[in-house]
Amino acid sequence: MSVAAEGTGADAGRTASRFGRPWGPLVASGGPRGATGVTLWAAVALVVLLMLLVIVRLPWDGDLGMHAATVERLRHRLLDPGNPLVHADTPSPYYTPWTVFLGVVARITGLSVWVVLRIAALISLTLLVTGVWRYVRTLSSHRLAPPLGLLCLLFLWGTQVFDWSGFLGLNSLALTVAYPSMFALGTAFHLWALLTRALKGEPAGWVTFLGLGAMWAVILLSHQFTGVVTTLGVLATVVGARAGRRALLRLGAGMLLGAAIIALWPYYDFFALLHAGGLEEIHRSLYQHLFARFGLVLLGVVALAVRARREWRDPLVVFFLLGVVVFAAGGLSGHYSWGRALPAVLIPAQLAAAVEVAGAVRGTLRNVAIWVLAAALGIGTWTQVGTVGYVVGRDALPGAVAAKYRVPWVGYHWITSWVRYGDVVMARTWTARQVPAYGAYTVAPGYPDFFLPDQAKRQAAVETYFGAGRSRTARLGVLRSYGVRWIVQRPAEGGLPSGDRALRRVASGPGGQVLYQVVR
Repeated sequence: MSVAAEGTGADAGRTASRFGRPWGPLVASGGPRGATGVTLWAAVALVVLLMLLVIVRLPWDGDLGMHAATVERLRHRLLDPGNPLVHADTPSPYYTPWTVFLGVVARITGLSVWVVLRIAALISLTLLVTGVWRYVRTLSSHRLAPPLGLLCLLFLWGTQVFDWSGFLGLNSLALTVAYPSMFALGTAFHLWALLTRALKGEPAGWVTFLGLGAMWAVILLSHQFTGVVTTLGVLATVVGARAGRRALLRLGAGMLLGAAIIALWPYYDFFALLHAGGLEEIHRSLYQHLFARFGLVLLGVVALAVRARREWRDPLVVFFLLGVVVFAAGGLSGHYSWGRALPAVLIPAQLAAAVEVAGAVRGTLRNVAIWVLAAALGIGTWTQVGTVGYVVGRDALPGAVAAKYRVPWVGYHWITSWVRYGDVVMARTWTARQVPAYGAYTVAPGYPDFFLPDQAKRQAAVETYFGAGRSRTARLGVLRSYGVRWIVQRPAEGGLPSGDRALRRVASGPGGQVLYQVVR
C-alpha cells in the first residue's frame, strides 16, 4: 500500500494517504535536480561500485567457509550431500533452496566454488538494492526516498562496527554478501513490497498470494533468522493495510502453501530447529554495547514517533514494535538467539528516518532534519570507512583509514596441492571453519551442528589429540578412529611432536602452521 499517492510538482509527496500526510519534498519540485539529489545519487553509485569491487575480491571472514563447503558437497552429491563439514551422513540446515541452486550452477558449469559464490553475491546485491527500492516506493512517492533509504540502511548504525549475517551495515554487507542470509534479506524486501501492493485496494488474485507464500517459504528455509524478521514484516504490512476478509483468506492460503513447502523440504527438518539448543551463549553479545553499535538509529525512532502520531497502524511503526517485543523477550528470558530479530527493530527505524526526511516540508524544521540526518550518516560512514580496505591494500589507505582496516582471513589454499576432496583433516576450531571450503572434512565441525548426534564425541576427540598430557597411544587412536589423513597445527597447539614417526611434514603455512601427512 502506498503511503503517498503519486503527485507532480509541489504536490509530490504531500498528497493524502491512508497513513496520514507526508511532509513534502526534500528539494524543489524537480526532485533529483537539486544539489541534495545529486549528492544522494552519487553516494549510492559509489556504494554500489564499492560492493562490486568487494565481490571481485570476496574477503573471507566468519561463515564463508561453511557456505563454500555446502556448495561443494552439493556439486558432488546433489541429492544426498551428507554433512557439509564432517564425514557423516546427516542433514544440515545449510542445504537450502538457495544453496541447492548454487550447487546446481556449480555442477552444470564446472566453475570453482569461489566463482559460484561471487555469482551468488552479485545476485544477492541486485536483489537487495532493487528490493529496498521497491519497498521504499510503497512508503513514499518522493524520488529521493529510495536512495536515502538505502544509505540509512547501510550507515545509520552507531560508532562501533557491528558485523553479523542478516544485518545490513556496510561492513557487514561486504563480509556476508555471498551468504544465504543476504539472499534471504534481499528477497524479503521484494516480498514486503509485493505484499503491500497485493493488499492495496482490491486484493490481488489467488495466484499472487500463493506465489508470496512460496517466497516466504524460500526465505525461511534459506536463513531461518531472516525468515523470522520477514514474518514480522509481513504481519506489520497486514496490520497496516487493514486487510479485509478476502485478502486474509488468500493470504492464509499462501501461508499454508509456504508451510507445506517448508514441511516437505527434503534436505533438513525445519521444525526440528525449533528445539535446537546451544545457540544462546554465542548470541549473548547481541545484547551488549547497544548504544555504541546502534545509537544513530535513535533518529529513526524519533521519525517513527512522528509517523505513529499520524497513524498508529503505520506498517513501519508496527514492524518496529514487533521487533522490539521479540528482542526484549529474548534478553529478559535468556533466549539470546531471539536477538537475531534485531533487524526488525533497525530496518523500520532506518527507513522511517529516510522517508520522513525525504518528505520534510520546507522551513526550519526541514533544514534541521536534513542536517541532523546528514551528520549521522557522516558519522556512520566514517565508522565503517575501513570497508574500503577490502578492495584497496592497507598501504594505499590514508593513515586514519588504515587504522580501521581489518585483515580478512588468509584461507587454506596452501594445503590444496596435497589434501584432496573427502580427505579428513585434524584441526582446531578456527582452522576447522575454513578447511572444508576446499572439499576436505574435519574431525569436529567448526560450528555448532544440531543435526550431528556425535558432535560432543568428536569435539572430545579433537581435545584428546591436541590436549596436554595425552598419551601417544590415545592420540593415534583418535587418528585411526576418524580416518585422519592430514593434520594442520601450530607448534603451540599440542598434538604429536613434529618428529613423530607417524607424521610426515609436507607443507608450511601462514602463522607457523604446518601440514602433516599421517603415515599409516
